[in-house]
Amino acid sequence: MKHSILAGIVAACIMSTSVFAAEQKFGYIDMQRALNGSEAGKEAKEQLAAKVKKYQDEINVKQEDLKKLKDELEKQGMLLSDSARASKEKDYQNRLKDFQRFTKDAQDELQGKDEELTRKIFEGMEKVIQEFGRQKGYTFIFVKNESMLFVDDKADLTEEILKLFNSNRKK
Repeated sequence: MKHSILAGIVAACIMSTSVFAAEQKFGYIDMQRALNGSEAGKEAKEQLAAKVKKYQDEINVKQEDLKKLKDELEKQGMLLSDSARASKEKDYQNRLKDFQRFTKDAQDELQGKDEELTRKIFEGMEKVIQEFGRQKGYTFIFVKNESMLFVDDKADLTEEILKLFNSNRKK
């Protein structure tokens, strides 16, 4: 029953669109390619790469300190009194927890910054796409994704949108 209703709806859509097909224009945008190719996207990547390097440098220093502390604990463990060994082990565990917390916080911040920068670029690109679609008389402009089984490359508007987006940004 559901299939026959769905088939009827699809058939009605095809029939109604075939009558107006001459008037309709379709296009698509590869948003990932647009994001990576845009000047804003490249700048965002550079910003994130700088933050990643900063955090990686801090992580490396903290890891080295932890390794030294652990090596020291292993070498001196037998020579230390029970209370001194317990104190060093507790210190090591606390520093390890701090390190894990730091790396998680760094990952969360980087992910948040990436999402924020990406969202801003997409919002700006969306405005350009909408204006482009109105000016050029497009009925639909889709975002290319894995559910699109076939798309004619002639309908790819990514490069045009990218040029417009980059030029609007310079103004």
